[in-house]
Amino acid sequence: MSHPAMAPDNVAVITGGASGIGLAAAMRLAGLGMKVCIADLGGDRLGEAEAKLASAARGGAADIMAVAVDVSRIEQVAELEAAVRQRFGGADVLMNNAGIQPGSTMFGPLENWQRVLGVNLWGIIHGSQVFAPRMIARGRPGLIINTGSKQGITTPPGDPAYNVSKAGVKAFTEALQHELRNTADSKVSAHLFIPGHVFTALTARGRTEKPDSAWTPEQTVDFMIERVAAGDFYVLCPDNDVPRRLDERRILWAAGDIVENRPALSRWHPDYADAFSRFVAGE
Repeated sequence: MSHPAMAPDNVAVITGGASGIGLAAAMRLAGLGMKVCIADLGGDRLGEAEAKLASAARGGAADIMAVAVDVSRIEQVAELEAAVRQRFGGADVLMNNAGIQPGSTMFGPLENWQRVLGVNLWGIIHGSQVFAPRMIARGRPGLIINTGSKQGITTPPGDPAYNVSKAGVKAFTEALQHELRNTADSKVSAHLFIPGHVFTALTARGRTEKPDSAWTPEQTVDFMIERVAAGDFYVLCPDNDVPRRLDERRILWAAGDIVENRPALSRWHPDYADAFSRFVAGE
C-alpha cells in the first residue's frame, strides 16, 4: 500500500527528476497512475526523461510534464508551481530532490559553496515555501519529501559545503513538519528522505557498473514509498553495505560528541578510534 497522496490521477512534482533517484521516483509514481512533472536543468537529458516517462504513464504524454528549472532561483520555482497548477490543477506530492555534489574544501572558491547551498538547501526551501500553501489549501492528503543525506547528520570530513547543505535540509524539514502538523486543516506532511549508498550519476565517479555495496535508485525509491506509507518522518535507507543498526550507532556517536564533550568529529580523531570501534560493536 502507498500513501493516499500517491494515488491514480493525483499529481507529483519531482525536482532533479531527469536522472537518478528523481527519475526512478517519477517512473514509480507514473506507474501508479499519477500525473508527473519533472523539473531539472534543461537539455537533452530532460527531454529523454520526459519521453521515458510518457511511455510508462497510463495516459501517455498527456500525464507528463518536463520543465527546465534552476531551483536555486525562487522565481523559477514559482513559475513551475504556476505551470503545474495550470496543467494539472495543483500538486499532491512534492519531492524536493534536486542536488549537486561537485566536491568542496573549507577554503575553496566562494562560488562553489554558493552553488551547492543554492541548489541543495535553498532549492528545498524554495520548493516548500512556494508549493506548501496551495497544497494545504487543496484540503487533500499531500506529501512533501525532501532529500537529505547521512552526511548531513554525521557530517564526515571531506566535503564541508555538501554537509552544511544537507544538515540544513534536516533542520528545515523537521521545522516544516512541525509547522504542517500544527496548521489547522492541513493534510500535508513532510518527510526527510535519507538515502544510503545509491549508484547514480552523482555518485558514480567514473564507474559504469554498480558496486556491490550500493542500492539502485529503484530499490531506494521503493523503500521510501513503503516507509512514507508507514508514517516514517525519517526515511533512513540502508544499502548492501550499511545496515540500519550501523547507521544508528554512527548517528548516536555523532550526537554523543556534544553530550560527552568530545572533540569535533571524534569518529575520525585518532585518539577515539578504538572507542568508536567498541561503541559500534555494542561494547
